[in-house]
Amino acid sequence: MNCNQERNLKRCNCSYEPCSRKGICCDCVNYHLKMRELPACFFPNDVERTFNRSFEKFAQLVNSGRI
Repeated sequence: MNCNQERNLKRCNCSYEPCSRKGICCDCVNYHLKMRELPACFFPNDVERTFNRSFEKFAQLVNSGRI
């Protein structure tokens, strides 16, 4: 399987600069799921910058109609 890292980076809103998984979506999703989180791209930019990427925060955003 080929990774489309360059294309993925154009849509990646992760603000964590030292992240080694940027643009490598399969690694990013795997990493975050292990921590009961979702990747940055699942969140609006203002929420992503808080680094609260928990399932609970995502559900709260869905329930409030933000996502």
